[in-house]
Amino acid sequence: MSPTRISPLLEAWYKWKSLRLPWRKRFLVGRDLQGYTFWEFRETRGNGPGRFRRIVRYPRSVYLSDVNVSPLWHQWLRHTRQEPPTLEEQSREAFRQERMKVLAAQADARWEAKPRLTDTPGQQTGQRLPSFDTAHTQPIAPELEATNPNTKTNGPETASPQSDKPAEPAQLTNETKNKYGKDPWAKARGPSENWQPEAWVPPAGKK
Repeated sequence: MSPTRISPLLEAWYKWKSLRLPWRKRFLVGRDLQGYTFWEFRETRGNGPGRFRRIVRYPRSVYLSDVNVSPLWHQWLRHTRQEPPTLEEQSREAFRQERMKVLAAQADARWEAKPRLTDTPGQQTGQRLPSFDTAHTQPIAPELEATNPNTKTNGPETASPQSDKPAEPAQLTNETKNKYGKDPWAKARGPSENWQPEAWVPPAGKK
């Protein structure tokens, strides 16, 4: 950011006001890149000379809400900085702030390009969809192939219409007996496990 250009006459007037002559009560200290001028004057109240008070003046055409003082001049106004900042130092500070904004925008763009855990899988920025081709990615275990001789390894097996139905309890009991020689759950069963509800018959109406 380059400083605001001023006329040679105004620049000469600024130099004249910056001279610390004995009869002057207010001295010009410097200006910023926007054209604001900064002054200091001695406090007249009290017995001692005290320290100089520091103020800023801005053009009358600028609204009070639009006044923006740089951090370097803020330090000088609050007496945390002894020497006022030069125009070169203010230009370097403005360039540093613009550079930080560009780097922050680039960092935000890189962060937005990364996939997020909260995005729906399959979206452009979301997680990748997992592969569900288990017939090729997950081979059948050898012990399952030994117990099920009807398993075909050449191609996918077509499911029968009744394959989704659960096995009957009697069939499961027979398979358990054939495998272990006896039913280990025979003692654990209760007398009412084989009970089945009867069909509902409506009662006869009263005459």
